[in-house]
Amino acid sequence: MFERNPHKLYPHDHVMRYTFIPLIPHFVTPNMVTMFRIVMTPIVLWFLYLGNFQIGVPLFLFVAFTDAIDGSLARLREQVTDWGTFYDPLADKILIGSVILLVVVQHVNILFALLIVGIEALLLVGGYARKRSGKTIGSNIFGKTKMFLQVIGVLLLLIALWAGFDLFIPISVGTLSLAIVFAVISLFTYGL
Repeated sequence: MFERNPHKLYPHDHVMRYTFIPLIPHFVTPNMVTMFRIVMTPIVLWFLYLGNFQIGVPLFLFVAFTDAIDGSLARLREQVTDWGTFYDPLADKILIGSVILLVVVQHVNILFALLIVGIEALLLVGGYARKRSGKTIGSNIFGKTKMFLQVIGVLLLLIALWAGFDLFIPISVGTLSLAIVFAVISLFTYGL
């Protein structure tokens, strides 16, 4: 029922087909985009750590958006690889988890941040176990929704810190709480 098919097109893939994917040269592979996200994560963290939000927040958004790019690129150009189906979610978890540990711990609550990162770690362990057993791994709609909500929740918190919109902090917490719900659903549909 919740099979993860890494070749299945998602609704956003159809939008990406006509917007961003044509702008990406054919020599750029999805795995290159995933590696770019991994390499850029410490740079995002550095700017956020320094409190340089005018660079850190747009950079976070851009690097987070590469998650949509590499997945759509892989599916639309039929370049899905076993490496990508494991390391793409790992790159997401590195980006989101590290920003959450940097920002949510300091400005919201350490236990809340550890809960988010803990569930992400369980998802990563589950993905690794499935890969070792030879099963196909890939995201499903619950995982994609979780990642989208995490990016929005973190982005709202970063905007609150950058622009002083304190109202965004409880909205961020609510969005991240909803992301936790989708993470738990994703965890249970992951076969753990």
